[in-house]
Amino acid sequence: MSGSGKSTLANEIDKRFYQMGIHSCVLDGDDLRFALNKDLGYSREDRKENIRRAGEISKMMVAAGLLVLASFISPYQSDRDMVRSMFSPGEFIEIYVQCPLEVCQGRDPKGLYKMAQEGTIREFTGLSSPYDPPGNPELVIPTDRLSIIECVDMVMSYLIHRSFLLDIPI
Repeated sequence: MSGSGKSTLANEIDKRFYQMGIHSCVLDGDDLRFALNKDLGYSREDRKENIRRAGEISKMMVAAGLLVLASFISPYQSDRDMVRSMFSPGEFIEIYVQCPLEVCQGRDPKGLYKMAQEGTIREFTGLSSPYDPPGNPELVIPTDRLSIIECVDMVMSYLIHRSFLLDIPI
């Protein structure tokens, strides 16, 4: 959800990859919303198309040899399953950046929760629009209980132990 720490985590992992000489790219939902997906709203159909486009771009980047850190609000399990199906087994890792709604609202870096509560934003994930927590993600990161460094270390450890990153110290 908004304010959970998705973008912060993706950017910090990207920095770690850069330090390790690993080519990666952060594909952020906000950036796509202001560019490629600026024609989309927040209806269920538009959210599905937003995630489909992100999946297609990610697939092209992976084919070019990049590790893609896709940071998106993806409220529907069916949409996440659709994107997973675009990739070969093992190429798609779903990380649930888990954070209680109250904490996300307290962080509210862009003032979106406030605008949603005032009625300025309609169909806001977690408030006026549903959110299906991932049923079986590869990794769950509780950003309300861990520091950003601990969160990054969890992801790096997962990638190393599952042989995505070979012989690289954390």
